[in-house]
Amino acid sequence: MQIRAPKTKRAKRELDKRAPKLVENVKKTLILHGTKTSGVLNSVLTELYHLKRDNAVKFSKKNENIKPFESGGETSLEFFSHKTDCSLFAFGSHSKKRPNNLVLGRTYDHHIYDLVEVGVENFKSIESFEYDKKLAPKIGSKPLFAFIGEEFESVGELKHLKEVLLDFFRGEVVENLNLTGMDRVFVCTALSSKTVLLMHCALRLKKSGTTIPRMELVEVGPSMDLVVRRHRLPSESLLKEAMKTPDQAKKIKNVTSDVIEGKTGRIYIPDQKVGDMPLSNNIKGLKRERRETKQNKESKKRRAESE
Repeated sequence: MQIRAPKTKRAKRELDKRAPKLVENVKKTLILHGTKTSGVLNSVLTELYHLKRDNAVKFSKKNENIKPFESGGETSLEFFSHKTDCSLFAFGSHSKKRPNNLVLGRTYDHHIYDLVEVGVENFKSIESFEYDKKLAPKIGSKPLFAFIGEEFESVGELKHLKEVLLDFFRGEVVENLNLTGMDRVFVCTALSSKTVLLMHCALRLKKSGTTIPRMELVEVGPSMDLVVRRHRLPSESLLKEAMKTPDQAKKIKNVTSDVIEGKTGRIYIPDQKVGDMPLSNNIKGLKRERRETKQNKESKKRRAESE
């Protein structure tokens, strides 16, 4: 297959964004509707898009060909993932057998990596909560997570749901955090081995008499119960491929880089012991006549000593 070079700078920038990197970009989320949805599910998808507005793409049209858990029903989903460059997705559908059905999943190299199917119950939208609007979390801020319940470590379904939720809302990977920038918390409480209460809360910082402020949680919505119905883990081969880490460049000893001097190195030379080295009489630095005269005197001296 022949790959053509991009003709415009914009196309080149898009290719650079999608190229593999040591530190990956923020994961984008694709939000889609199934053939049939309910009013509750439409509100859930809309508010998920609101929470991830800076890094989300939402399709409003119905998609009949997307059936994540069925063979052949993933082709359209993988196509949209590649087209929008999204590695996370939320797919909503509604039927008599599975009402208010929400499928959360991840992709690797635009192929389905894993899936978690949950039913949404007891949904409360953002508009149903009354609070001081000054506490509203800022769009794009990095959230904290609190998982309450030992089931998140002992039950396989909830353990998998925990991983997906963390990846779904974590945002940009950072090394340092500013405490004043932490303004939201997702509280996940395991009500049973199949049901999780998900709440979105704002952080209120108050004086505590120490350098560390006291934190209070104010529920700002949305809030919902997630009942795990089905889940699918990645295959061993795909898991092994996705977990590969790039080879880090080996550090060269005694080599440093400086902005001004550039790349510099340090060389260690052993002691030459010049004092113990024999010196030759044939020194090229002397003139020829003086060198020959010196050699003749030394030869006469040696002859005299031998006699």
